[in-house]
Amino acid sequence: MKKLLMLSIGLLSSSYILAQDITDAVRYSMDEIQGTARFRAMSGAFGALGGDLSSVNINPAGSAIFNNSEVSLSLGLFNKKNDVSYFNGLNSSSNSNVDLNQLGAAFVFKNANTNSKWRKFTLSIAYDRSTDYDDEWVASGTNTTSIDSYFLSFTNNNTIPFGILKLLPGEFIEDAYADIGTLQNGYSIQQAFLGYWSGILDPENLDDETNNDETNYLSNVASGNFNQNYLYASTGYNGKLAFNFAADYNEKIYFGLNLNSHFINYEKLTRLRETNNNSGSIVNNIAFENLLNTTGSGFSFQLGTIAKITNDLRVGLSYNSPTWYRISDELSQGIDSNNADPEISYIGNIINIYEEYKLQTPGKITGSLAYVFGKTGLISFDYSVKDYTNSKFKPSTDILFSNLNNQINNELTTSASYKLGGEYRYKQVSFRGGYHFEESPYEDNDFYGDLNGYSLGLGYNFGNFNLDFAYSQSQRDFNQQLYNTGLTDSASLQSKYSDFILTLGFDI
Repeated sequence: MKKLLMLSIGLLSSSYILAQDITDAVRYSMDEIQGTARFRAMSGAFGALGGDLSSVNINPAGSAIFNNSEVSLSLGLFNKKNDVSYFNGLNSSSNSNVDLNQLGAAFVFKNANTNSKWRKFTLSIAYDRSTDYDDEWVASGTNTTSIDSYFLSFTNNNTIPFGILKLLPGEFIEDAYADIGTLQNGYSIQQAFLGYWSGILDPENLDDETNNDETNYLSNVASGNFNQNYLYASTGYNGKLAFNFAADYNEKIYFGLNLNSHFINYEKLTRLRETNNNSGSIVNNIAFENLLNTTGSGFSFQLGTIAKITNDLRVGLSYNSPTWYRISDELSQGIDSNNADPEISYIGNIINIYEEYKLQTPGKITGSLAYVFGKTGLISFDYSVKDYTNSKFKPSTDILFSNLNNQINNELTTSASYKLGGEYRYKQVSFRGGYHFEESPYEDNDFYGDLNGYSLGLGYNFGNFNLDFAYSQSQRDFNQQLYNTGLTDSASLQSKYSDFILTLGFDI
């Protein structure tokens, strides 16, 4: 009977079982200002300047500014501090890590034909970590909504007969959970399965053990107040490897092309612990854990040009194509309560491997302006526009992805960013500073705020090599929803990002 129910539900369900959400689209569409210390110290305002290996991430024509071949590598210390509020609770956390965040080389080939206006060509390869996902924080407070609402939402939104949640004779609980996960609607049924075997939910007519068609479920958690402690911990990065070609025409106009390979490595752990002493509540203690591993690869291209209006004034224009990703997810879950079946702990060993899906992130256009004061210094400004409504999960013909893409169109918006940087040189020493501002990708600015930041730096030129240092800090306020359904309350975060970058560059 159970196998027939599983087959019936599978045939009627959608082909994608792990529901992605809008935060995934935003996470993989955003890029931080990462790169060399000089690039970072000037807040990444290099679209019209070039001459730095990280500048090709903004404008691929930037490598044509190099006069000599160059290699650089950068090491960074990254820190993220979170102040978290959740109902009546306040928490603070800080997370630091050290990483190689930039490595690249540019090879300059000067044209031996002095009669040609094509003065030189540049080939370069550059790795930059686009986004750092290392983060950890805790939200704790007293809520009037229990985690039982999460599990009830799956039984309310899906017709899940009780028979599919029962074990066959001799069947282990972890085997039943794994078998359910292979169904097309397996994720939703698995959540109902967890709710039942953890003792949080029961079918309405539990006394009738033969009633396999029962689809109404009741909670064993009585209403009242719930003390909740929610842990969020993530690691990983989004990296980009750029293969660059650029050319210098008459030392007046520079052209460039990037072919980019992207890779995602992301792991997220969430753990909710909930207690209550509500009158009549059978379940008083719940622990629910989810570990998500995401890997992906993608491709994009960039086109750019830089023009010298005068010897001192430069303008730049670049286009970043969308990034086309192929992404895979793996999920393991664990649950326990004071009313749980003791065998429920074994499901934590089961890894759900989901069907690969595609994500298209939005493209970006950047306009730049720079003024160079001879050998004394410079000032530069970049303006970029990215329309986050162009994010798309594919295949868009799938009903889940179609609904999610509609949500993206309704909740996301066009985001502009502004970057201002300057440099002053005194003999071999360079003093640098910058400011950047990035608008929220969400229509609701209160839900996910704008980013504000500044940067400072020093550099010393030893002749054949240079040593650069940068410090930067930025801040953004946003809300993190605990779950997509049921327990949809949000923790409010004020996040402050700080990093120290050290770069060593060599002429070759």
